[in-house]
Amino acid sequence: ADAVKSASAVPLGDPVCVSQDVMVPSTCPGEEPSQQITVVDLTPHITALVEASGVREGTITVLSRHTTTAITINEWESRLVQDIASWLLKLAPPDDRSVRGAHGANIRYKHNDINLRPDSADERQRCLDNGWNIRDPQELERWRMQEPINAHSHLLSMLLGSSESVPITSGRMVIGQWQSIMLVDIDGPRSRKVGLQVR
Repeated sequence: ADAVKSASAVPLGDPVCVSQDVMVPSTCPGEEPSQQITVVDLTPHITALVEASGVREGTITVLSRHTTTAITINEWESRLVQDIASWLLKLAPPDDRSVRGAHGANIRYKHNDINLRPDSADERQRCLDNGWNIRDPQELERWRMQEPINAHSHLLSMLLGSSESVPITSGRMVIGQWQSIMLVDIDGPRSRKVGLQVR
């Protein structure tokens, strides 16, 4: 009991929390999104934020800010990146109607029935909240035209996950020798945003 009392009496100091958004540029600037799967090593950005934060003991959380990207920890190696893309497309192949789909493969996702959307009150409200006046037939058509055929990208993002938290010890991230923290873009190439928070 005495050890607990003395430990709890030690002042912890001021709380530290540093947050930052990192813009990850498109791997193919100027190219229209075509549902390519790309993998970007975020480790240098994250290491720099950890060092700049001054946090010696804590955690860094990395969060994808998109529904068709994922954050994962694994080895950054170019041939493995190619394997990742092939493997993901086998798990959730693109819809026949998408730019990456194989016509005649009979793969269809309900999310991609754009002409039927928005079909629920909550989706209609999300459209309105995001600046789309879908009550206007012309605006509704503009919204539908900008919606990609990308249900497989959403599904794969859910499988991989949208965040990772990594311990910080002695001012450094605790990851393995060959590990990198990576952004997997499943609906690219596009510029993407990743949120970082050190505490």
